[in-house]
Amino acid sequence: MHEPDKKWVLCPVCGAKTRLRLLQRTVLKDFPLFCPKCRQERIINARNFQIALMDQPDAKTQC
Repeated sequence: MHEPDKKWVLCPVCGAKTRLRLLQRTVLKDFPLFCPKCRQERIINARNFQIALMDQPDAKTQC
C-alpha cells in the first residue's frame, strides 16, 4: 500500500521542526501553531504543503 507524502511543519519564526506533520491533502485554516523551541504561537493557514502566516491584529484598547 502506498503511504501518502508527509512533511513536518516548520516554525515560521525560528525554522525549527514543530510537533505537527502534514499530508498532501491536509488543509488548515486559522490554525494556532505552537513552536516548542522559541515558545511562540502563530496563526497559520496550510494547503498542499504551502504555509501562510496570518497577520494577527493588535488588541484594541477601549476608550
